[in-house]
Amino acid sequence: MTKNLIYFSQSAELFEGPIFDSKHQLLYFVSILDALVYCYNPNTKEILSVKLDSPTSNVYLISEKIVLAASKNGFYEIDFNTLKSTFKFQIDIEDNVRYNDGIEDAAGRYIIGTMGYPEVVNGIANVYSYHNGESKVIIKNTTISNGLAFTADNKTLYFIDTPTKKVAKYNYDIETGNVEFIDYVIEFNEDGSPDGMSIDKDGMLWIAEWGGSCVSQWNPSTGKKINEITLPFTNVTSCCFDDESNLYITTAKNGEELSYNNGSGLFQVKLN
Repeated sequence: MTKNLIYFSQSAELFEGPIFDSKHQLLYFVSILDALVYCYNPNTKEILSVKLDSPTSNVYLISEKIVLAASKNGFYEIDFNTLKSTFKFQIDIEDNVRYNDGIEDAAGRYIIGTMGYPEVVNGIANVYSYHNGESKVIIKNTTISNGLAFTADNKTLYFIDTPTKKVAKYNYDIETGNVEFIDYVIEFNEDGSPDGMSIDKDGMLWIAEWGGSCVSQWNPSTGKKINEITLPFTNVTSCCFDDESNLYITTAKNGEELSYNNGSGLFQVKLN
């Protein structure tokens, strides 16, 4: 296993939301509080960025170097060919929340959770689904809506509301986009709290641990931890796979002191 620090910022507080475009071999991620969306080319090592006007949490793929980014003030299409952004739509959310993690389902629905902003408030958030100009709430009364992952058959959605320190399992209806809560399948009992999440080809969950300095691998069928990848950053925020099953991981700053292991970083971990 090889860990490479690809990009590091001492000033950025919160790198998040990595997503890999396998078709065009590009990685996208965000710096939430800086309202920055990044495009990283692993082949050329080029990193481009576009700044929006409010906290920006999540990216959806559209086409080559074109993405949809969720910011507090709405969803923007970003063209990294021109470094321009265009407002597309907004969901009706409260003024005291912002968007957090999101995912696109196999039918093209944009699913995204919220959390209190600038202050976290218990139960104030929701998880929304947006499709063809209409939105609906699919999970209610969350606090810090975080990791989302679908099984390969699109029948199961895993979801993390970070303060619960648990991973919830939902039945998912791909025809309607509705969810049904089944049970909690994983519980965290140590320092780390579950944050962003990805699922591998075998259906195992890889979960970034805020406060835990690692990404841990879990079997959702048994609730058991299989493995973990430690990092020199306390707050690990999210992760995603490329098409060679290598892992990209984002981290966040921990407090005010500036040092190598106290900023926001993007790692690539070669697992094979």
